[in-house]
Formats: sequence, C-alpha cells, structure tokens
Amino acid sequence: MASRTSNPLTHPDASELDLFRLMAAVTDPVRLGIVIKLAGSSEDIPCTDFALPVTKSAGTRHFRVLREAGVIHQHDVGVRRMSRLRSDDLEVRFPGLLKLILQEAAHFNHGDRQAS
Repeated sequence: MASRTSNPLTHPDASELDLFRLMAAVTDPVRLGIVIKLAGSSEDIPCTDFALPVTKSAGTRHFRVLREAGVIHQHDVGVRRMSRLRSDDLEVRFPGLLKLILQEAAHFNHGDRQAS
C-alpha cells in the first residue's frame, strides 16, 4: 500500500485559479462548511478536526476538490494533514469574492433567504 506522502499534494498557482472551478468547489454544502470553518480560524486546522457528515473517504475527496480548485492549501505535519484557506491568493485573483461567498453563506445558514 502506498503511503499518502508518496503522491505530493498539488496546489494551483494563484495566477491559475479558475473562477468556475472555484465556484463549483464551494457550492457543495460540505465543502462550503469546510471553507466557513477555515475562514473563522487564523491557524491551520487538521482535517480530523472537521465533523463532516460524510465518510472519511468522501471527506478526503471534498478536501481534494477544494485544494485542486485553489480554495485551500494543505500540508502534512507528521500523520496530520493540515488545511488553511488561501484567503490572500483568492483576494488577489478575485477581489471581494471570498467575502461575498461567506456573507451569502451566513445569510443562507441563518434563514435570511425567502423561499421562492
């Protein structure tokens, strides 16, 4: 069995971030929850600290989608995979977008949206 460190983690360069890939990544409720938790922390967070409502393998896939879209940065510290939001890179590439996503998520989560 290959070690998880046998395949290096890939992260797109800030200049390569694609708006449509980023938006597709954050529209999933589980992934949006990850983004919200990371946005509320100034520290890197281990993946095991997220109480995701999915299996471990599905959680791994959600983190991978966010990483490959350039939303998060991950690195390994011992046996823990640490994650952080790429806030600065996102702000440079798409000014104001992350703030808007987080504001809309807060409105949606607090029931401030009217049913259509």
